[in-house]
Amino acid sequence: MKFLKVGRVAIITRGRYAGKKVVIIQPLDSGSKSHSFPHALVAGIERYPSGVTRRMSKARQAKRSKVKPFIKIVNYNHIMPTRYTLELEGLKNVITNDTFKEPSQREEAKKTVKKSLEERYTTGKNRWFFTPLRF
Repeated sequence: MKFLKVGRVAIITRGRYAGKKVVIIQPLDSGSKSHSFPHALVAGIERYPSGVTRRMSKARQAKRSKVKPFIKIVNYNHIMPTRYTLELEGLKNVITNDTFKEPSQREEAKKTVKKSLEERYTTGKNRWFFTPLRF
């Protein structure tokens, strides 16, 4: 699908992560050997950062600004693209189909995703992406 490109923000509609925002890292329109359906490798936020005020201590602000990420292979039927895009530099090299074969590789990929998302959150860019959906 031509509109499901790298960096597109989407919302997962089914499963454990339903209603969570994700960024498409690698779209695979024709599928692959292990997943014969059209799908995308995505990185998203499992637990969004909590609200922060100026009165809070620096330690508390740091704790509430943490993000819990996830990486997943998702069928195109289960994601709803949005008009937003998010440039996460360097994640395309980190997350590939081989990442999901070994649990240790998966954990390393999650750590790099967490680092880049928290960096993006603390700089104040893409505020919309870091707020949970209300429905």
